[in-house]
Amino acid sequence: MWTQDVSSNQQPRRPATSTAAAIGAGERHASARAGKSLVFKGKVTSSEDMTIDGSVDGSVELRDCTLTVGLDANIHADVVAKVVTILGAVTGTITAHHKVEIRETGSVEGDIVTPHLVMAEGAWLRGRVVDKGSGSVR
Repeated sequence: MWTQDVSSNQQPRRPATSTAAAIGAGERHASARAGKSLVFKGKVTSSEDMTIDGSVDGSVELRDCTLTVGLDANIHADVVAKVVTILGAVTGTITAHHKVEIRETGSVEGDIVTPHLVMAEGAWLRGRVVDKGSGSVR
């Protein structure tokens, strides 16, 4: 009864799907979030990306993942991660296998060991930066 005229140069319409549904289960990237009211004392480890908005006193280890230090975060810890993005405050040594980014609201008091450092205008750093690739101080 109804016919559809599709010329040879038109692509058939695909049904709309959400981004999450479009990404296969093996391609999803999990992440964890610690709110600003949480206080951690001791060693925090994770095998997924993490955002911390609370306080940590100890160490944070996300070897193959990304750590985001939220705007309200106050971290007194040595940090090891693939990528570290800082919007809040960190006191301690940061070791990032790929990159450390200190945003305009971020502050670091301690050494940073990474092959790539990005600092926004207004960001604050008191410490040394060591190039992870060469071991030299920058």
